[in-house]
Formats: sequence, C-alpha cells, structure tokens
Amino acid sequence: MTDKSVSQGVPYLSLLEEFQALQQKWFEHIEAIGAGGAFILGPNVRAFEQEAADYVGSKYAVAVANGTDALVLSLRAMDIGPGDEVITSPFTFFATAEAISIVGATPVFADINEVSFNIDPVSVAGLINDKTKAILPVHIFGNPADMTTLRSLAETHGLRLIEDAAQAFGAKWGDETVGSMGDTGCFSFYPTKVLGCYGDGGLITTSDEAVRDRLHKLRNHGATAPFTHDELGYNSRLDEVQAALLRLKLVKLEQDIAARVRVADWYDQRLANLDLVIPVRPQNGRHAFNLYTIRHPRRDALRAHLNEHKVGNSQCYPLGLHLQSIYAELGYKPGDLPVVDRLCGETLSLPIFPAMKEDQVDHVCELVAAI
Repeated sequence: MTDKSVSQGVPYLSLLEEFQALQQKWFEHIEAIGAGGAFILGPNVRAFEQEAADYVGSKYAVAVANGTDALVLSLRAMDIGPGDEVITSPFTFFATAEAISIVGATPVFADINEVSFNIDPVSVAGLINDKTKAILPVHIFGNPADMTTLRSLAETHGLRLIEDAAQAFGAKWGDETVGSMGDTGCFSFYPTKVLGCYGDGGLITTSDEAVRDRLHKLRNHGATAPFTHDELGYNSRLDEVQAALLRLKLVKLEQDIAARVRVADWYDQRLANLDLVIPVRPQNGRHAFNLYTIRHPRRDALRAHLNEHKVGNSQCYPLGLHLQSIYAELGYKPGDLPVVDRLCGETLSLPIFPAMKEDQVDHVCELVAAI
C-alpha cells in the first residue's frame, strides 16, 4: 500500500524543510545587514571566504556572483585565452565548456570513465599538445575525479589544473577536499547544490597568492583602487544576504552530506539486484551526492514511468557537449567519444536531498523495479 506521504509523488528536490530550519536565524542576519548598510562584499562575505577556505583546505577563497563566473575568472586569472586549448569533460553542464569559449580558448573534449562518469585521464593524456594550457576536470554529481593522475599529468606537462567542483562541495579525493587540489577550485551555490544559497552565488578557492590578487581585480571591474582600472574585468560579486545564508549552511554542511549519503545508502540497498548500474563511490574519499545518478538500459521508459507517477527526475545529460550545435565547428561526430555517447542514453538522476524520507526512497525504487 502506498504511504500517504508519497501519494502525491516525490519531488526531485525539496528545500522547504531546510528553509524552515534556517529561516529565523537568516532573517535576523538580514535585519542586521539592513541596519548596517553594507550589502556587497561586506563582513559576511569576508567571513564566509575565510570559513570556506578553511573548510576546503586552501589558503584563499574569493566569492563571486555564480559558478560560471568562477570558471571564467579562473581562466582569465591564469591568462588562458585565444589560441589556447583546455581539455575538459563533455559529460557535464554547458557552463564548463562555455567558460572556456567565453575567454576565447578552445574546449577539447576527452572521453569519460563509464564507472565513475568522470573524465578519463588516459583520454586526457592522448589530447595534450603544444596548445594545451589547462586541464579542467569536473567532479560530476559530487563524485571526485581521479585527481592523483590528473595532477601528475598537469605537473608533467606544465599545465594548469582547474577543478570544476560546482556539484561537489565537501567531496573528498583521499584525504583532500575537492577545490584544494588544483590551481583553483570553482564552486556554484545555485540552490540545488550540496551547499546552495537562495539565489545565485559562486566561489573560487586557491592557494596561489598571485591568482587570488588577480581574481580580486577581475571580479570588480579590473579595479586596482576605487575608480582606477588597468584591465577589463567583470561585475561578479557575492552579496551579504547570500553570504550570511551560506555561513549558516556551511556550519551544518557535514550533517547535510551525511544525510545525502544516508539516502544514497537506501537507494543502493534497494536497487542493488536490479538490471541497472548504481553510482560508484571513491575507494578512498567521499562522494557528496549532489545527484544520485543511475544507468538503466531502458532509461526513457523508466523516465516516462516516473513522470507518470509524479516522481521528479532529471536526464543528466541527454547530449554530450561535443555534439551540441554550438560546437559543430570543432568537428566531433557521434562515436568519437563512445563512453559519453553511450551514457547519455542511459543515465537518469533520481530524487535526493537531505530531508528525503526512507518511504520516499521506497516508493521511487518500487517504480524503478517495475520497469
């Protein structure tokens, strides 16, 4: 018998319980911000930058307007631009490649590992040439990429290493937290993320003082002092209201990740014997489970069945970036990156969020089993 709590379906994401728990403290901060009159790059932003750097294990953190800007500014801070190539994954959200193109560089797409869904270091190694300036791995769905091998490749060839950790705040590769292993780590605080705000926000972590100083300029119109500019920058700044919220949420982040892992454990137990592939976890590290993404041989039928029963889901990702029309001039064809092409036809992300209940997972799994 279907439990009353799932009779109306299961949302892909629910932030209501989290908001109710944080509402009073956050509103108190908003009142204090209003009374203090500092709304942009104020004391909450500075405090959050330090707290986030401490959590990640980097020397510095620079708050920006969103995760896309974090990528763009990182590339700019390393003088990557026209004529340069950046190797990245095509199995990710468009912003990863878009940022490379925005600075005038060329994205070069590597294939991925069909178990981890992350960029395949062997594929990366075969693409490095004289034009290559950086490797930009994505910690997809909250699962950390193989940073040991990627870092070795970058060091061997003198390349920059930029982590797209938009989906992976709090994930770990070995004992290291994502965002601390490259020249920069780029985070998004879009509301759906492991650490998300109630609007847009982003962060760049780095232990390179020169990169930090350049980022400070670039996020504020290239200004070296008030009304003094020596390069073109951006208006990319985090506001105090979102920073105050992020500080509250960072305090409880370990609790939230533990809750996500608990939901993933429930899924693993119930789906283990079905004709599908459940997400792999790092042998030595931590998956942050921003998304719980399975491979299913009848993905489209499963998705239609879940939609019919009002269970939220997402097709992450239906088409690799190498085959998007915007990149047609790069000349990629179906079959060039066979693992990406195959996974784009099989992957489906199921509901997962810290407040998700076990009976909701039961209901989702019953529907999956029916297909």
